[in-house]
Amino acid sequence: MLVGPVFTRELQILPRRGRLFAARGAYVGALAALMITAWQVLAGTQTVRNVGEFSYFGTTIFQLLAPLHLAAAVFFAALSTAAAVAHEKDRRTLDLLLLTSLTNSELVLGKLSASLLAVVDFTLAALPLFAILVLFGGVDFGQLGALVVVTSAAIVAAGSLGSTVALWREKSFQTLAVTSLAIVVWTGAWDAVARVPQAGLPAANTPQAWAAAMSPWHAVIAVARPFDDTRFYVGGAALPPWAASTLCSLSAALLLNAVAIWKVRTWNPSREILAPDAMRGEPAHAASAPAWSLAMRSASTATIGAQSIAVAGRGLRPSRQVWDNPILWRETMTWAYGRRVLVVRLTFAAVFAALAWALIGLVATRPSAVELAAIAAPVAMLGAFLINLQAVTAVTSERDVRAIDLLLVTDLTAKEFVFGKLGGILYNTKEMVLLPAVMSGLLWWFGLASGETAAYLVVGWLVVAAFAAVLGLHIGMNYANSRHAAAVSLATVFFLVVGVAVSMRIMVAFSGSFQAQLQPFLATIVGGGVGLYVALGRRNPSPAITLASFLLPLATFYALTSFLLEATLATLLAVVGAYTFTTAALLMPAVFEFDVATGRTTAGEERD
Repeated sequence: MLVGPVFTRELQILPRRGRLFAARGAYVGALAALMITAWQVLAGTQTVRNVGEFSYFGTTIFQLLAPLHLAAAVFFAALSTAAAVAHEKDRRTLDLLLLTSLTNSELVLGKLSASLLAVVDFTLAALPLFAILVLFGGVDFGQLGALVVVTSAAIVAAGSLGSTVALWREKSFQTLAVTSLAIVVWTGAWDAVARVPQAGLPAANTPQAWAAAMSPWHAVIAVARPFDDTRFYVGGAALPPWAASTLCSLSAALLLNAVAIWKVRTWNPSREILAPDAMRGEPAHAASAPAWSLAMRSASTATIGAQSIAVAGRGLRPSRQVWDNPILWRETMTWAYGRRVLVVRLTFAAVFAALAWALIGLVATRPSAVELAAIAAPVAMLGAFLINLQAVTAVTSERDVRAIDLLLVTDLTAKEFVFGKLGGILYNTKEMVLLPAVMSGLLWWFGLASGETAAYLVVGWLVVAAFAAVLGLHIGMNYANSRHAAAVSLATVFFLVVGVAVSMRIMVAFSGSFQAQLQPFLATIVGGGVGLYVALGRRNPSPAITLASFLLPLATFYALTSFLLEATLATLLAVVGAYTFTTAALLMPAVFEFDVATGRTTAGEERD
């Protein structure tokens, strides 16, 4: 049965799911739309006269789509395996699997292989589209084969990372956040190595060769260059970047899976649940108890008052006063998402410090707006992603322990739940909210942006941060399956972020009148609107959500073109107007249709 019954079962039922074919078609359609849009931009801004211009187009689009394809594959591979294992742990079904006759290798490798099936399906479906680029010229089948090999190895490594972290950590937010940050830090560290000058270093392996060997991102960039002569020397052999990267990725996957197989029964059941919390004088799971238990506790707080409660084996200790909104109290005053969430915060702060240092290094060169965005934007993008991740897991964690059902029979109001959760989300991600604003302040402090522009950046960022939090809350409430909720929410943020980056890259690559680029981008804008409507409004539709779904891509495109034209006020107005309206459109159903959003029956929805 290949690698065990877990994989065999997934292999049998995956082709029966209609959403697999819909998602695969949407992914390939998005890549095709980007290719067609780029061709329309090229043909609309200049005259294509000879074979060399066709080759230029083929090379440029391959250099654009190949890293995008790798980023999407790594993103979904890591988070799909992490979410699959975290889902089993949240529902306590992983403990049941440990009681069966499955060996450690069958459990770990079976779950990993089953989670990667859909990602492998997406990557294979995109191959014919990449093969079309060979017809334009500037790309050969050798480069295409190297892209497939590097991407496949990176998928295995990223999936192994997500699976190992999920088996190690208990909380879903910790799992997904640590996995995401590990990939970002690894890629960013080798990107910094690639920027080290070669002067004074040994000639055997240059910093660029090390980066291409250790980072799949840089390996794909090297593959996309037609005449790249970078080589990584191992012993007496000179390996091309794609071969060295493949060996490193497979070695990392082997090591991660070996550790997971060795420790899976030591890590699970989690010691965070079994061990008492000496610092609090109560069982560790009490601090992370679901919100409904705190709602019940708040009802009895008035009668208990300042009395002491007995904790088994620990004597009398004073009770803790719960606020009028027990949801907000639990989110802010307890370790609701585990103590090791501090690792996520510190890692994000370290990423911010590294990018701030890189920004300071550019002060003397007076960089352009695009160069500044390449340094400062990753902080905001990663912050928005982690805020959204915290928001969606804040709801799905309650759903997995059936706490949502009990909340519906308490006297908690919808406003208390929604705004309590939002307050807790923003409090627990305060570093992700504040540090991008600090980055805007650094731009002003070092004279790289005016005070007006820095103020615009701060206001725009706060609006986007609020949108990311409300988006995660909205999707978490509307999807009964926590895996689907996390996938839809994170994929929405991912494609919004990537869509902005890719659109900017197309505009810069094919220079011309920005007004003339609106027509080629219309198909992408409409397609993005349809995708947003499916993600946001299909399960709980409203006219406001429908309007927001199609308004947001158009406003984002306008903000992007205004930014490249250095019209900062127009960029701010477009961002604030579109994202504020979308945030309000998502927030209103959560508050005023709370029972509808959270009380849906799960009939017809797959729970595995």
